[in-house]
Amino acid sequence: MTTSFGGPATTSAPLKDTKLQIPSFHCFSSASASALSRNALSLPSSTRSFSLIRAVSTPAQSETATVKRSKVEIFKEQSNFIRYPLNEDMLTDAPNIGEAATQLIKFHGSYQQYNREERGSRSYSFMIRTKNPCGKVSNQLYLTMDDLADQFGIGTLRLTTRQTFQLHGVLKKDLKTVMATIIRNMGSTLGACGDLNRNVLAPAAPLVRKDYLFAQQTAENIAALLAPQSGFYYDIWVDGEKFLTSEPPEVVQARNDNSHGTNFPDSPEPIYGTQFLPRKFKIAVTVPTDNSVDILTNDIGVVVVMDDDGEPQGFNIYVGGGMGRTHRLETTFPRLAEPLGYVPKEDILYAVKAIVVTQRENGRRDDRKYSRLKYLISSWGIEKFRGVVEQYYGKKFEPFRALPEWEFKSYLGWHEQGDGKFFYGLHVDNGRIGGKMKKTLREVIEKYNLNARITPNQNIILTDVRAAWKRPITTTLAQAGLLQPRFVDPLNITAMACPAFPLCPLAITEAERGIPNILKRIRAVFDKVGLKYSESVVVRITGCPNGCARPYMAELGLVGDGPNSYQVC
Repeated sequence: MTTSFGGPATTSAPLKDTKLQIPSFHCFSSASASALSRNALSLPSSTRSFSLIRAVSTPAQSETATVKRSKVEIFKEQSNFIRYPLNEDMLTDAPNIGEAATQLIKFHGSYQQYNREERGSRSYSFMIRTKNPCGKVSNQLYLTMDDLADQFGIGTLRLTTRQTFQLHGVLKKDLKTVMATIIRNMGSTLGACGDLNRNVLAPAAPLVRKDYLFAQQTAENIAALLAPQSGFYYDIWVDGEKFLTSEPPEVVQARNDNSHGTNFPDSPEPIYGTQFLPRKFKIAVTVPTDNSVDILTNDIGVVVVMDDDGEPQGFNIYVGGGMGRTHRLETTFPRLAEPLGYVPKEDILYAVKAIVVTQRENGRRDDRKYSRLKYLISSWGIEKFRGVVEQYYGKKFEPFRALPEWEFKSYLGWHEQGDGKFFYGLHVDNGRIGGKMKKTLREVIEKYNLNARITPNQNIILTDVRAAWKRPITTTLAQAGLLQPRFVDPLNITAMACPAFPLCPLAITEAERGIPNILKRIRAVFDKVGLKYSESVVVRITGCPNGCARPYMAELGLVGDGPNSYQVC
């Protein structure tokens, strides 16, 4: 398939169906194609000596600063830190909210949607997304989300590719009740959407090992560091009631530190200011060999580096990954992150903050198609970007540490945690929990008082299971269709799809509803050419080019291009 990226698409038909048209394109721009090599994750950056900069001036005004700003930037500036006019729109009897409030409610963890298959008047509802660093879900929160799906949603829960829940179909009149219930049951939706740091990924496996525990704690600390501080979330949903959780002192210290000009002094948002970031920002943390988080698809990828005795020493940092693009616009592209450097473990929060601030000050705010970090790095080059980050960081990055090759780890099936208990990874097709599966899963989680983890592959892990519970849990869940992985088609095990139609406003074709039939047809082709049942490829499908299911990193990626039409990579 040789059509140039973003150019005119040619039609290919590996699967016979007169209704399904599959144009093709190259997945990555030539500028980033070299990063696709097998060793892209482990190549060291250029060698440079480590030294401390003792006097650092604030970097000069952004080169990309411009008088022109997008409409969303104006909304943010006039919002009193993401309050107005959302606070007023929530008090009206209308089933929807206005244009400005529609943008602002994203920062609170919600998108306004409508049923795109209805004709005539629109039936508005809201999607609510939680924020769960490392995918951790307490027993109490799981049962709460299960209840809310039935009482106020469409009766299903959705597990996302960023380790969170999505609740669909919530009406405006119920929004405050749902949000307040989540907050009061150990959950949050703050920053799950919007122009700020999104949910921080980490391997979901509850392994009692130093590297995994350290990676997960680091992810939680980064999430806390970059959480909004101005209180807008609690003002609107729980009338200003404070729900404070204790933060490690190192997080508070890193957030408040302004020794290198990173902060807005005396601002309710010391890191974000009134404008927050130019666009969404994604971070993942992992350990060597474990690429369950798709580390190179994130704005920042953080990898724990251990010494020979198995003690955490520091972190390799990648920057500039991102999946979104716009059809037939060659200046937009998915991009893999590239090595930035290594930092000692005590410096990770300062280094992450410096990267975020560099994007805050220099990312484009005039055109949201080009406002992600990947476009700044593509424009500047990694050396210039590193130099500016080092000014905010106050130190030079050390050379990248060598890493072993990566593997995808699904953590499905039964595994020992390392503390005498077990965890059970369950495959959920496209992350959609509903019907008998939802009812039975709830019964098991409630009966055995289990906590859960959501994986970056839209699956769920039940944790802290005693050995005596394994057999009854396995049997009960299997009867509801939650099978052990050996009984699931290998194609389904690694496949992912975004929700797309009928509710996503960006969808231009099917994804979640279309993938079951597409996988069956791919399996039929495998059978026809004599491939074994155990053979598989990673298939990912999205209903638009924004890439929520990370299709550009799949072995077979289908990207919605029009009605019943996909681009293929």
